[in-house]
Amino acid sequence: MLVAGSETSATTMEWAFSLLLNHPKKMNKVQEEIDTYVGQDQMLNGLDTTKLKYLQNVITETLRLYPVAPLLLPHESSNDCKVCGFDIPRGTMLLVNLWTLHRDANLWVDPAMFVPERFEGEEADEVYNMIPFGIGRRACPGAVLAKRVMGHALGTLIQCFEWERIGHQEIDMTEGIGLTMPKLEPLVALCRPRQSMIKVLSNI
Repeated sequence: MLVAGSETSATTMEWAFSLLLNHPKKMNKVQEEIDTYVGQDQMLNGLDTTKLKYLQNVITETLRLYPVAPLLLPHESSNDCKVCGFDIPRGTMLLVNLWTLHRDANLWVDPAMFVPERFEGEEADEVYNMIPFGIGRRACPGAVLAKRVMGHALGTLIQCFEWERIGHQEIDMTEGIGLTMPKLEPLVALCRPRQSMIKVLSNI
């Protein structure tokens, strides 16, 4: 439970930061949103994350492109059924390939592109072709907490620091191998305190 509840969130945040470093305009958009709704005279708190819609869209888009659990937990069909035109007998083990579903060109416009704006104006939880936590009665019970924790951690790091890639080359986004889906090359980046936040940071 500890690994499922912490390692997955940490891995998702690493993917999110990598994407934002490769798309600095979107990083700036997140920073501007935080400055607008939270300000620069106090630290972001957990309740603030509910106001930061674009930051939540970044997290959702990260989970779409790089679902930390690319195969959902196995399910067993309780009755004979059809899935995508295939006859599935009762008692068959079923695995949902999220990585493929989330990048299906029949469901998404420019599926390989990092576009957090695609979730603007709609509730991401109602997008049934976007299910990084599963769906229905057997969905991950920690989904709400995970989004809150990731939003708070990412938001605080972006609010307090300026982030840059090491060199001009883009961050390598190659997936590694494991039960979850880590980056093949761990993220390494440069950061420095934002001048506007030094006073707040010095009071921590």
